[in-house]
Amino acid sequence: MIIKNKKISIIGAVRSGVAAAKLALYHGAIPFVSDSGSPEKLIEAEREFDQFRIEYEFGKHSEKVFDCDFIVTSPGVPSDSDVLVNAKSKDIPIYSEIEFASWFCEGTIISITGSNGKTTTTTLLNYLLNEAGYISYPAGNIGNALSGIVDKLNGNDFVSLETSSFQLDHISLFKPKFSVILNITPDHLDRYENSFEKYKQAKLRIFENQDENDFLILNADDSSLSKLHIDSKVNRYFFSTKNKVENGAFCSDGKFIFVNNNVEEEICDCSELYIKGEHNRSNALAALIVAKLIGITNEKIKDAFASFKGVEHRLEFVREIEGIKFINDSKATNVDSVWYALQSFDTKILLILGGKDKGNDYNIIKDLVKSKVKKIYAIGSSKDKVYDFFHDIVSVDKKETMEDCVVAGRNEAEANEIVLLSPACASFDMFKNFEHRGEVFKQIVMSLN
Repeated sequence: MIIKNKKISIIGAVRSGVAAAKLALYHGAIPFVSDSGSPEKLIEAEREFDQFRIEYEFGKHSEKVFDCDFIVTSPGVPSDSDVLVNAKSKDIPIYSEIEFASWFCEGTIISITGSNGKTTTTTLLNYLLNEAGYISYPAGNIGNALSGIVDKLNGNDFVSLETSSFQLDHISLFKPKFSVILNITPDHLDRYENSFEKYKQAKLRIFENQDENDFLILNADDSSLSKLHIDSKVNRYFFSTKNKVENGAFCSDGKFIFVNNNVEEEICDCSELYIKGEHNRSNALAALIVAKLIGITNEKIKDAFASFKGVEHRLEFVREIEGIKFINDSKATNVDSVWYALQSFDTKILLILGGKDKGNDYNIIKDLVKSKVKKIYAIGSSKDKVYDFFHDIVSVDKKETMEDCVVAGRNEAEANEIVLLSPACASFDMFKNFEHRGEVFKQIVMSLN
């Protein structure tokens, strides 16, 4: 794609916006970055823009934004924001950062989306590729912005791209070699007019440009995906922890099995996967299919499954005190993630739940909470909603701070029980992001006597 001398307005000056501006400049375009956030929070971006002589504005979106050939928007900018609505009314093309970056990518893009499991699967697959001797970079929602790495890639390299629905909202030509959809459950509905169907359709855009030379990998255990009608000629593979599939991967008799053109291969025992839980077996099956289609040997896959230790803030073991385990699952920002977390343990749980609500329906976990949770510590701006829903089935205490929750958990849990941070909510009411929330939790746990 030739963009030399094109005027490009970039909305958002965080990680992806900075990377997109530098990529545009590198390819001879004239970038202008606009961010409505306060300058005090954008000091690092300001330093980068000054260094590369990139024009920018903070604290507003002026009319200069619309003096451009097209707009590149960061995933954090809602489609219904005034600046994007105005741009659309002026017929200015709007592209997501991954769309823009993909124009310059010579490597193979493996795009992974889903409501849950994206980070674990992306990280596992990237780890697997590197362990097998390939060059692969994690990008998207994790690692680098895609714009920050595309110029490092040659035709033999890979990018494991964690892809959110927000990033897919403004694609046009985006065409990954491999698309993986792990699951689709209600999440971020506040960005989609509280419509699950609109959220689902955003996710499904991941394969809209794929053809017979590409691969689409779907979760057969997800009813939204197993019954999907697909007009595309893309090659389809399925994975399931419950049932045999015709082409793809499944679990049977405690084994990971890959099947292609009616030929089955046993990869390894499911018990050899270091990260535990049915949801992680599902994630591993998705990664396994991509690895096999690339040509990675069964032995390399087996070794990677055994040595991959998981992802920070996702069911992360923090510490054990007098038989009480503290688990950090701060990345659980929706109810489905909490469902997976509760399913992973066979002992009583003291659950830290709450934050910035995203239209949560707690009925999904009601039965699990009743059978597995000893107590809930409700926290954040949604603590009243959490209390109102659960107090009839389990003891619920409303708490003001994370420290209050952790200390109460330490005092009230017994040996062989778990204090689990799995909030089901966004973090922005009390923390910078879910990583900050998880770090605060871990720091408090490590300070306990």
